[in-house]
Amino acid sequence: MSQYLLSIDQGTTSSRAILFDLEGNIHAVRQEEFPQHFPDSGWVEHNPEDLWSTVQRTCDAVMAEEFGTDDEVLGVGITNQRETTIIWDRKTGKPVYNAIVWQDRRTADYCKSLKLSSHEPWVHGKTGLLIDPYFSATKIRWILENVSGARERAERGELAFGTVDSFILWRLTGGRVHRTDATNASRTLLFNIHSQQWDEDLLEFFDIPASLLPEVMDSSDDFGEITEGGALNGSSVYGIAGDQQAALFGQTCFEVGMAKSTYGTGCFLMLNTGDKALRSEHRLLTTVAYRLDGKTTYALEGSIFIAGAAIQWLRDGLQLINNACDTEPLAQGTPVDHGVYLVPAFTGLGAPYWDPDARGAIFGLTRDTGIKEIVTAGLQSVCYQTKDLQKAMEKDGIRPTTLRVDGGMVANSWVLQFLADILGATVDRPSLVETTALGVAYLAGLKAGVYQSLDELSDLWRCDRRFEPMMTKEHRDRLYEGWINAVQKL
Repeated sequence: MSQYLLSIDQGTTSSRAILFDLEGNIHAVRQEEFPQHFPDSGWVEHNPEDLWSTVQRTCDAVMAEEFGTDDEVLGVGITNQRETTIIWDRKTGKPVYNAIVWQDRRTADYCKSLKLSSHEPWVHGKTGLLIDPYFSATKIRWILENVSGARERAERGELAFGTVDSFILWRLTGGRVHRTDATNASRTLLFNIHSQQWDEDLLEFFDIPASLLPEVMDSSDDFGEITEGGALNGSSVYGIAGDQQAALFGQTCFEVGMAKSTYGTGCFLMLNTGDKALRSEHRLLTTVAYRLDGKTTYALEGSIFIAGAAIQWLRDGLQLINNACDTEPLAQGTPVDHGVYLVPAFTGLGAPYWDPDARGAIFGLTRDTGIKEIVTAGLQSVCYQTKDLQKAMEKDGIRPTTLRVDGGMVANSWVLQFLADILGATVDRPSLVETTALGVAYLAGLKAGVYQSLDELSDLWRCDRRFEPMMTKEHRDRLYEGWINAVQKL
């Protein structure tokens, strides 16, 4: 009999099911994209039924095609796009509105009014977060205020709120379980990261009924038995974590000072700060990295809204490339100091700027500018934004000098070499870059008794390639100064 752990990775553009063996190797994977909805400028939505159906189909495909009759799933983990907000009917399970995606900016004016009222330091002190449309609370409030009857139904206890993990868990368990984990709770603006509880003062401040909220569990915990998961029925969900925290866990960044950066739709740099919730003075976020056996580990995080999405835009919007893999040979044939800067502020700028009104722009165009310069500038924009985060962390007193990277973009070795050069830091690419899904497989495995300690998980991490900086400091500083000048012109 072969034994496995199954991860459900519900992301911003696709859902995946990945079957891992107990050594952390991928046995099978299935992926399915789903439509994005943009009903207004700066608005981004998903149909929650698309999220659920793609999770169902990918899990069914993995189990039907790659799972033998004598095989056994010891535990299931769920990792998810964070902050994305769903409210549904507790009796029917039917959403009252589309999922409002983390990228959505519709509550920008409301957030601006809260900032002007000088409440942000108070909110930041409790949650580690800034007041921004990015997080769940103002999305919840928008649904309650704008969907007919929603607030009244919520007040009567008829509705449930969840980030995507909670919604998927609700569906998998046939509506019996309404739970989330501490990492996802910490991204809502409603969770006190110090007391590790939903905060009554924050609920009152955002005018959100407590009856909407799920129970908060450890990241490795018994979340419930699957009864509506087809071939997964009878298995238990033993791990849940937001995608960036799951990637930190999958990269086995368990020691204080270890950092990872994930390059997916957005980019997220996360630094382990141990049992101390460090308060950033440079507009980074303090968040829950993971919670095990009731003990919380914290992280400092910088969030970039647009990373891989910039390459998607070059492909689908401008149609400059056919596939993302076309970018590497184009960049290899282009000098790094070509003079073009692409600032991909399509949905505002994240850390450390937190400017929801910023919009994308390209600077430095000349008659000599062609496709390869614009594409290269798109790749470099991701690295420059990472440099912004590194600079902010450095000002807060912690400078990550080694970075473990993952996500779709890290297959591009040119990007990782330029990243090492512009950071002046070592960049390590692991042998297995699916670290988000691996992280919740590890969390599920801990609860299932497959793994006995974090040290055991650390021993499973393997480096595929190390990228060392080769650029001079003068060259690095000159290129980065051009980026800063471009951002200031927005």
